[in-house]
Amino acid sequence: MVETIATTTLPTGEAIPVLGQGTWTIADKAARRTDAVRALRAGLDSGMTLIDTAEMYGDGASEELVGEALKGRRDEAFVVTKVYPHNAGARSAVEACERSLRRLGTDRIDLYLLHWRGSIPLAETVGAFERLKTAGKLRHWGVSNFDVDDMEELIEVEGGAKVAANQVLYNCGRRGIEFDLSGWQAKRGIPIMAYSPIEQGRLPKHPALVAIAARHPGATPAQVALAWTLRGGTVCAIPQMGSPAHVEENRPAAALTLTAEDLAEIDRAFPPPRAKRSLAML
Repeated sequence: MVETIATTTLPTGEAIPVLGQGTWTIADKAARRTDAVRALRAGLDSGMTLIDTAEMYGDGASEELVGEALKGRRDEAFVVTKVYPHNAGARSAVEACERSLRRLGTDRIDLYLLHWRGSIPLAETVGAFERLKTAGKLRHWGVSNFDVDDMEELIEVEGGAKVAANQVLYNCGRRGIEFDLSGWQAKRGIPIMAYSPIEQGRLPKHPALVAIAARHPGATPAQVALAWTLRGGTVCAIPQMGSPAHVEENRPAAALTLTAEDLAEIDRAFPPPRAKRSLAML
């Protein structure tokens, strides 16, 4: 039986779990494939039904691995994948989507994201995404690595206001989006999807997070970092789940509530932005 987990809401009203599963490098080493498949299935069992991947990850190998993990369980998952900017044209987006569908072993993608902004006009990409929706290949579409100016331009093109999410780098050490982007999206009901929420394993080593974890029995610094990202209830975090051990450690973060003292300590260690910064990317 799938465990319940808190959710946030897409502009359409559909709920998605605030803690999902990232797959950036999980297919890079063949020897770890079995562990990665087991991790994704364990994540589904624990309520982390949102699984994020991309055609870029492992040149499609990550999508294939996700497809393997979802055999017989596709209807349990909310699948997110991403298209390269150079594949986001009127024709190339359709072709790229078809390739992703084949690798994933599914007939639809729940959320299809433009991986980052490229040279193809946004109107052309949105038009392709909308046609794919009409054809039943996509349920929702969104973007990744878009800053406020990009989002403002996007919603002005025909159909652009249907954007469902924006996936960006966000964690307690990378707070630049708090200056303007997160508020801009919150006003419009467009969720932030945070990638690298524990900064590829670096944040849990920070003394402030170690100290905070010590005040919460059984908690780890990684869980504190994730709980901070999830603190407002509107951000969806997608830490990488490469092994069942990752799932076992990350899942409790969805139920960890940080105190005002904890949050103040994090603010001292990682001050919020006081000026506009360029959008951070990995």
